[in-house]
Amino acid sequence: MTSPNLRIAYRFLTAKKRAMVMSLSCTVLGVGLFIVTQATTSGFERFFTKTILGINGAIRIEDKIQDTMRSMAAAGGGDSHFARRDGVKYIEGIEEPQALMAAVREFANVRGVSAVVRGNVQLQSAFKAEDAQVFGIRLEDHLRVSDLAEQVTNGSLEDFRNSPSGALVGRVLADRLQLAVGDSLLISARGASRRVQVAAIYETGYREVDKTNVYLHQPEARSLLKRPSGATFLQISLHDPTRAPQDAARLEQVLRHSVKAWQEREKTWLAVFRALRISTMITVSVFTLIASLAMFNTLAMIVLEKTKDIAILRSMGYERRDVTRIFLAQAGIVLAVGAVAGALLGAAVTWLVSQVPLPINGIFKTDRFIVTWDAAHYAGAVLTAVVMVMVASLIPARRAARLEPGDIVRGTAQ
Repeated sequence: MTSPNLRIAYRFLTAKKRAMVMSLSCTVLGVGLFIVTQATTSGFERFFTKTILGINGAIRIEDKIQDTMRSMAAAGGGDSHFARRDGVKYIEGIEEPQALMAAVREFANVRGVSAVVRGNVQLQSAFKAEDAQVFGIRLEDHLRVSDLAEQVTNGSLEDFRNSPSGALVGRVLADRLQLAVGDSLLISARGASRRVQVAAIYETGYREVDKTNVYLHQPEARSLLKRPSGATFLQISLHDPTRAPQDAARLEQVLRHSVKAWQEREKTWLAVFRALRISTMITVSVFTLIASLAMFNTLAMIVLEKTKDIAILRSMGYERRDVTRIFLAQAGIVLAVGAVAGALLGAAVTWLVSQVPLPINGIFKTDRFIVTWDAAHYAGAVLTAVVMVMVASLIPARRAARLEPGDIVRGTAQ
């Protein structure tokens, strides 16, 4: 059974149907658009993150850190808590990748690790030449730290696995060199040349990668680049990529190598996505602000028109807090209906947007809008509406509570 205050609030509210519909419509639009914009902006951000993790892994270990005399003196002098080690020197590459890989695997969050030998090369097809980068990998290790298996669009990884002189070529590079699966390719570096066969063509969606990267088996890459030992970097995948900064800091401290998390490598793009998400949140919040102003206007008019009813309620024994609750209950009714309808609208529009064709091929590849279904978007939309509308409702609610029956009868109520 509903309370008397709630029934009175409903009667007051339905007396101003047009104003109530305006307030309700603004609330529904505010909640719905908030959900849609957050779903699309965070959707593209998460898809970009997945692409980056599928290409470069969550963490990279590169150059060895060597202390200089200056850094050792700083570390040994005074209070160690305030010592600055700013004189370090970096030695390019990794001298003992197998030992380092064994140490990395001891960390609980590590899912896989792959040693990579990288070098600049020139590619020559039957039609033209292109500069590129060769990545020498051990396929099984690299599949644990990348999405290479999902990125192959032509040919197969099995052909690459069974062909010691096989190569994986990016889609953009293959198109520029007019290469197809099975074609031969001449790779030159440091005065040496190797003829390899295109075993498969992959596409990450990241144009810069697809335009330059060629994967070879590690023994073939070592021979071509004249690097019989060592590695350029270790690529690491994590069970929980969000912990990459903490794991990177710990790895650098323990292994004494330069370690970078994916958040640090891609901080520019992540900042762009974050700014876009915040700007859309601010823009869409204007609809919620309009809803709060509409609610303020509706309640203010009700206070003016229902002064005699308020006097009767006060004469019957209703206290000021009861009158305040009645007017806040009106805002609560609009909020409850608006939040539910807005959430349904947001879900429906989000699904419709996810079906819209949108070909993108740059920092990632997709054929349609990317959206994210996240309960936090719905909670954020409703919370924003609650705060704005309830704050706007306090003023007319408090004004109604201050009305005195005697002042209303005498016509001196303010």
